[in-house]
Amino acid sequence: MSTLRDAKVGKVIEIKEKLNGVMSFILIDYKGITVAEDTELRKEYRQENVLYHVYKNRLLKIALNELGYNQFDDALNGTTAIAIGTGDIAAPARIAVAKAKKFKKLKLKCGFVDGSYLDEEGVKVLATLPSKEVLISQLLGMLQAPIASYARVLNSIAEKKEA
Repeated sequence: MSTLRDAKVGKVIEIKEKLNGVMSFILIDYKGITVAEDTELRKEYRQENVLYHVYKNRLLKIALNELGYNQFDDALNGTTAIAIGTGDIAAPARIAVAKAKKFKKLKLKCGFVDGSYLDEEGVKVLATLPSKEVLISQLLGMLQAPIASYARVLNSIAEKKEA
């Protein structure tokens, strides 16, 4: 009996280590999706460096409560999977929302981003955020725009003097 308890305590410690210091995670209800759909979901998460696991609700609840996140208690019933963002904070939500549209039985429960609890609607809003790479390219484009405009003005002045 104590080995079973030790295994559960070890699993709670494992969950806490994965969640400690992460920027985002979401909880998903995967009831009713097929093995092929689950495989596709896992593959896409793997490509985006998102950890995707299915834990027992009780163990996940204990780990979250020990980390100080008790707002997830109501969501931890039924079938629950967790997607943990390790790089792009919006990736777990973006993939889950896209797959929920494709696989009608996949449902979003709630999420967490940068210390804040997100309900289902909040997760959908998070999914609309562009990736880090897109945001960086947009920022660089905005920074280059004034310089490019200035260069065009100088070029047109130089062309007028030549003419």
